[in-house]
Amino acid sequence: MARFISMKASRHGRPPARAEIKFAKQASLFSEFSDLAAKVTCWSAEIILLLLLSVSARAGPRDNLMPLDATISAPPAPWRLVRFDEKIPATQYRVREWDGVTAIEAVADKSMALLARPVAVDLAATPVLCWRWRIDAPLISADMAKKAGDDYAARVYLSFRLASSDMSIGTRMKLKLGRAIYGADTPDAALNYVWDNRYPVGTARWNAYTDRARMIVVQSGAQNAGQWVMAQRDILADFTAAFGVQQARLTSLAIASDTDNTLETAHAGFAGFHFVPRGQACAFP
Repeated sequence: MARFISMKASRHGRPPARAEIKFAKQASLFSEFSDLAAKVTCWSAEIILLLLLSVSARAGPRDNLMPLDATISAPPAPWRLVRFDEKIPATQYRVREWDGVTAIEAVADKSMALLARPVAVDLAATPVLCWRWRIDAPLISADMAKKAGDDYAARVYLSFRLASSDMSIGTRMKLKLGRAIYGADTPDAALNYVWDNRYPVGTARWNAYTDRARMIVVQSGAQNAGQWVMAQRDILADFTAAFGVQQARLTSLAIASDTDNTLETAHAGFAGFHFVPRGQACAFP
């Protein structure tokens, strides 16, 4: 700006007056101060953002994956319905207040569909997933060892992406074919936490359809049916035990009541999903 004033004065055929020079210096100082203030503001914003990210990584329980409003029945974004076969009726989902808990209710009638949402979490910092769930009753004829029995009154489904180097060529080819048939939602690997009807708690086995999905029984039978039950699992430990890989990216979390194979009905609820560090208690509202 000082250069601009000097040029302007010279065009009028006279040197700039003292007042003009003083104004030019003040304007230049103001410009430099503004630039410095902008940089400080930018630095402050970056520092604050880093601090917030750091706190978020440590905070675990505050990362609520299910902020719900019981007055709005439709599950909010980013939850979305995922169907693998349009010929099979979709399980119905809605938000409701259920025995004092704001939850997502699932009603299955010879049906199958996931209600899924993307997830971005640092499993090294917060590997433990907490949630609450309930069922009215377990299924009758389901059997996870058989394709015809691969149904569950309630399941929590976690999808992962792996590095190509952690998968064989054969596995990568199978996954490519699977995505061509079932769509891009087909994961590299999956963990399924299920409320089973037959096998004891702690049972872990491959899905009847694929060895890319590990089924883990977290609740079994009717003993705890009809009430909210708290669950927690070390996702990273379960994944490593199942697939022999210590690093994987969790991409999505889904819930389901699944009765398309057994042609039964099921009624379940899900609430309070959040991640915490190892050794830290779950924090339900």
